[in-house]
Amino acid sequence: MKSLAELQAIKDKMKSKVVLREGTNEIRVVVGMATCGIAAGARPVLNAFVEAVNEAGLAGEVTVSQTGCIGICQYEPVVEVFEAGNKKTTYVKMTPEKAKTVVEKHLKGGKVVAEFTIESK
Repeated sequence: MKSLAELQAIKDKMKSKVVLREGTNEIRVVVGMATCGIAAGARPVLNAFVEAVNEAGLAGEVTVSQTGCIGICQYEPVVEVFEAGNKKTTYVKMTPEKAKTVVEKHLKGGKVVAEFTIESK
Protein backbone atom coordinates (compact mmCIF):
# COMPACT_ATOMS: atom_id res chain seq x y z
CA MET A 1 0.00 0.00 0.00
CA LYS A 2 1.52 3.25 -1.13
CA SER A 3 -1.25 5.80 -0.70
CA LEU A 4 -4.44 6.70 1.07
CA ALA A 5 -6.28 6.12 -2.19
CA GLU A 6 -5.16 2.48 -2.21
CA LEU A 7 -6.29 2.10 1.39
CA GLN A 8 -9.68 3.62 0.51
CA ALA A 9 -10.04 1.22 -2.44
CA ILE A 10 -9.38 -1.76 -0.16
CA LYS A 11 -11.90 -0.43 2.37
CA ASP A 12 -14.56 0.05 -0.32
CA LYS A 13 -13.99 -3.45 -1.69
CA MET A 14 -14.30 -5.07 1.73
CA LYS A 15 -17.28 -2.95 2.80
CA SER A 16 -19.61 -4.78 0.42
CA LYS A 17 -18.61 -8.08 2.02
CA VAL A 18 -19.20 -6.78 5.55
CA VAL A 19 -22.58 -5.27 4.66
CA LEU A 20 -23.55 -8.60 3.11
CA ARG A 21 -22.87 -10.29 6.44
CA GLU A 22 -24.84 -7.77 8.50
CA GLY A 23 -27.98 -7.33 6.40
CA THR A 24 -31.60 -8.08 7.20
CA ASN A 25 -32.69 -9.34 3.82
CA GLU A 26 -35.50 -11.72 2.96
CA ILE A 27 -33.15 -14.70 2.57
CA ARG A 28 -30.47 -15.54 5.16
CA VAL A 29 -27.61 -17.95 4.57
CA VAL A 30 -26.05 -19.02 7.87
CA VAL A 31 -22.77 -20.95 7.93
CA GLY A 32 -21.85 -22.96 11.04
CA MET A 33 -18.50 -21.60 12.20
CA ALA A 34 -17.92 -23.41 15.48
CA THR A 35 -14.61 -25.23 15.95
CA CYS A 36 -15.87 -28.35 14.19
CA GLY A 37 -17.17 -26.35 11.22
CA ILE A 38 -13.96 -24.38 10.83
CA ALA A 39 -11.89 -27.57 11.06
CA ALA A 40 -14.07 -29.14 8.35
CA GLY A 41 -13.62 -26.18 5.97
CA ALA A 42 -16.43 -23.75 6.78
CA ARG A 43 -14.34 -20.61 6.28
CA PRO A 44 -13.79 -21.17 2.52
CA VAL A 45 -17.50 -22.08 2.24
CA LEU A 46 -18.51 -18.80 3.90
CA ASN A 47 -16.18 -16.84 1.61
CA ALA A 48 -17.55 -18.67 -1.45
CA PHE A 49 -21.13 -17.76 -0.49
CA VAL A 50 -20.22 -14.09 -0.01
CA GLU A 51 -18.43 -13.92 -3.36
CA ALA A 52 -21.10 -15.88 -5.27
CA VAL A 53 -23.96 -13.80 -3.83
CA ASN A 54 -22.13 -10.61 -4.85
CA GLU A 55 -21.35 -11.96 -8.33
CA ALA A 56 -24.96 -13.05 -8.83
CA GLY A 57 -26.20 -9.57 -7.94
CA LEU A 58 -28.16 -10.87 -4.95
CA ALA A 59 -26.59 -8.67 -2.25
CA GLY A 60 -29.85 -6.73 -1.87
CA GLU A 61 -31.86 -9.90 -1.30
CA VAL A 62 -29.53 -12.30 0.52
CA THR A 63 -27.66 -11.93 3.80
CA VAL A 64 -24.71 -14.25 4.45
CA SER A 65 -23.69 -14.65 8.09
CA GLN A 66 -22.08 -17.07 10.48
CA THR A 67 -23.19 -18.79 13.64
CA GLY A 68 -21.76 -21.12 16.25
CA CYS A 69 -22.56 -24.79 16.60
CA ILE A 70 -25.57 -26.02 14.65
CA GLY A 71 -25.38 -29.40 16.40
CA ILE A 72 -24.71 -31.90 13.66
CA CYS A 73 -20.92 -32.03 13.66
CA GLN A 74 -20.67 -35.19 11.56
CA TYR A 75 -22.16 -33.24 8.62
CA GLU A 76 -19.88 -30.18 8.75
CA PRO A 77 -19.55 -27.78 7.06
CA VAL A 78 -23.26 -27.08 7.58
CA VAL A 79 -25.19 -24.21 5.97
CA GLU A 80 -28.77 -23.25 6.72
CA VAL A 81 -30.85 -21.17 4.32
CA PHE A 82 -33.78 -19.32 5.90
CA GLU A 83 -36.50 -17.95 3.64
CA ALA A 84 -39.82 -16.17 4.10
CA GLY A 85 -42.53 -18.20 5.80
CA ASN A 86 -40.09 -19.89 8.21
CA LYS A 87 -38.79 -22.17 5.46
CA LYS A 88 -35.40 -23.63 6.33
CA THR A 89 -33.12 -25.77 4.18
CA THR A 90 -30.08 -27.44 5.75
CA TYR A 91 -27.15 -28.13 3.44
CA VAL A 92 -24.42 -30.49 4.69
CA LYS A 93 -20.85 -31.44 3.84
CA MET A 94 -20.54 -28.20 1.93
CA THR A 95 -17.60 -27.13 -0.22
CA PRO A 96 -16.93 -23.82 -1.98
CA GLU A 97 -18.00 -25.46 -5.26
CA LYS A 98 -21.28 -26.65 -3.73
CA ALA A 99 -21.82 -23.15 -2.30
CA LYS A 100 -21.64 -21.67 -5.80
CA THR A 101 -24.17 -24.25 -7.00
CA VAL A 102 -26.54 -23.42 -4.13
CA VAL A 103 -26.34 -19.71 -4.95
CA GLU A 104 -27.05 -20.33 -8.63
CA LYS A 105 -29.79 -22.95 -8.28
CA HIS A 106 -31.44 -22.21 -4.91
CA LEU A 107 -30.88 -18.54 -4.10
CA LYS A 108 -31.08 -17.29 -7.67
CA GLY A 109 -33.20 -20.02 -9.29
CA GLY A 110 -35.51 -20.86 -6.40
CA LYS A 111 -34.90 -24.62 -6.49
CA VAL A 112 -33.44 -26.47 -3.49
CA VAL A 113 -30.36 -28.54 -4.38
CA ALA A 114 -31.73 -31.72 -2.76
CA GLU A 115 -28.58 -33.83 -3.15
CA PHE A 116 -26.70 -31.42 -0.82
CA THR A 117 -29.34 -31.40 1.92
CA ILE A 118 -29.44 -33.35 5.16
CA GLU A 119 -32.59 -35.14 3.98
CA SER A 120 -30.56 -36.83 1.24
CA LYS A 121 -27.94 -38.23 3.64
